[in-house]
Amino acid sequence: MNETYLALALFLVYWLIVLILKRKGILEKYNISTYGPVLMIRTTKGLEILDKLAKPGKAWKLYANIGIVLMFIGMIAMFMVVILSDIALLSSIGDNTIPEPGKFNEARNIFLIPGVNEFIPLTWGIIALIVTLVVHEFSHAILCRVENIRVKSMGILLALVPIGGFAEPDEEELFGKKDEDDEQPDPYGDRRLGIVIDKEEPEKKITRYEEVPEKKATRNQRARILAAGVMANFVVTLIAFSLLFGPVLGAMSPLGNTMVVDVNEDSSAYAAGIRENMVITQLDDTSIANAQEMLFYLDSVEMGSTVRVHAATDRVVSTYDVKVTESEPDIKGIRIQNTVEGSPAEEAGLEEGMYILSIDGNTMRTVSDFTDYMGSTDVGQKVIVEISNGQEATKEYEIELAQHPDADKGYLGVYTQSDGYVETSLGFSVGEFPAREYLELLKQIPSMLTGIAGWVIILGLPIIGFTGEGFPGFSGTLAQFYEPVGWAEPLGIGLFWIANSLLWIGWLNFYVGLFNCLPAVPLDGGHVFRDYLYSAVYRFTKSEPKAERLSASISATFALLILMSFILMIFGPYLVHGF
Repeated sequence: MNETYLALALFLVYWLIVLILKRKGILEKYNISTYGPVLMIRTTKGLEILDKLAKPGKAWKLYANIGIVLMFIGMIAMFMVVILSDIALLSSIGDNTIPEPGKFNEARNIFLIPGVNEFIPLTWGIIALIVTLVVHEFSHAILCRVENIRVKSMGILLALVPIGGFAEPDEEELFGKKDEDDEQPDPYGDRRLGIVIDKEEPEKKITRYEEVPEKKATRNQRARILAAGVMANFVVTLIAFSLLFGPVLGAMSPLGNTMVVDVNEDSSAYAAGIRENMVITQLDDTSIANAQEMLFYLDSVEMGSTVRVHAATDRVVSTYDVKVTESEPDIKGIRIQNTVEGSPAEEAGLEEGMYILSIDGNTMRTVSDFTDYMGSTDVGQKVIVEISNGQEATKEYEIELAQHPDADKGYLGVYTQSDGYVETSLGFSVGEFPAREYLELLKQIPSMLTGIAGWVIILGLPIIGFTGEGFPGFSGTLAQFYEPVGWAEPLGIGLFWIANSLLWIGWLNFYVGLFNCLPAVPLDGGHVFRDYLYSAVYRFTKSEPKAERLSASISATFALLILMSFILMIFGPYLVHGF
């Protein structure tokens, strides 16, 4: 909390300095504009680089034409998402089933801004945002030069730290709108007077005697320029995700599924150096893949003997000699998260929050115990399930198993989880995370994109993840379960930095690209939508004023509808449940 206050105080001091410099005219003197606390630092240096990059003009035009097609696909998809979200939200308000306000519909989480959106980590988010803005803006600039549209300046956006880059095209040439405040010299010469600046000798001017007609981009030129930014974001997404889900995830290997979650300070394990968040990889000469294997091995070891525990911290495996205690582990069973409607479990009266201690006398210490035992049952088999309500009292239920919906085995109909940890006879408790299965799921995401489910997963991956927990990247506890192998082994922790950067660069570029497809001015999609709408209306009316009025009115209506939809998404739950 203190760090947050310090950062806020530092930002306010910076903003105060910006206001003072602006009032004194110092920022204007150096051609720096302000938008609140954001500084636009302009320069005309380096504009010749744009001309060099724009030389393969045909290739860039093909690139941008593909971008126009993708923009219209994104436009339709995003508009449908907005409309369907509105219908669902209004229906839930009418049925009084709208969910209570939460982090998924907080106003701060609508904006894809690191430090504001609580789902986006600050470091990786800033890196991703800078890449997103730079490729978007400079794609606009390159296509401007391809179409011979003047770029007045380039520069960086600064808000205490750099947050992006920009390229500033000539609004009059691009949209036919005169910028009254534009007093900057044309870095390519004053074309309207036929004066060209020699780049080798800037002081030398070549004057033509005829006046050059004013330049204004055609509809197709303007569409290519505007679609170039969205196309750049989609291309960067494709590159980032191809690297992430290909060679980067392929260079990760799970250390194990079993992590130390608690250590008894009076135990020999604590004295030996075992600490929380260590990943257990081996006991003596036996590899340990999960908590069930660990418990099974310890059952075969005599009390009082010593076990050599192989445990990893920050991917470095060390060994610890730990004595097996004579006390029996405290078995809590596995927790019932929910029951399936109409299942044998529901009909028997099992409920969320209960614990399965045993089935037919077989102790249930881990989820693996439960799944392994249920895999050996048959349809119609009657089992005795020992249940605890979380207290000392227990009760036995005789339940007849049904047909499993996906396999030829018995079916109880419960969603289960271990209750956070399992105590062992080594003086510490362990929790289980399906590291190998989780990694395989991540690798399979590209193959899922042939269906809607795959797109839903990738759109919500950092926020919702696979089961609602979100996937912010390989950091913290999650990174402890994996190690770099193969080509990435020399990189060490650097592999996880690369993975996190690629995840957020790909995800943020994808969302920014889709957002800019929305048919709402001033977004890129809004300008393209209005241009093509004007052309369609003109074909029927043959009147420029009518086409202009109709296209402007329809575009404004779409923009207002989208704006009101976002407002409804944010404030709808509060209108029902209160602020």
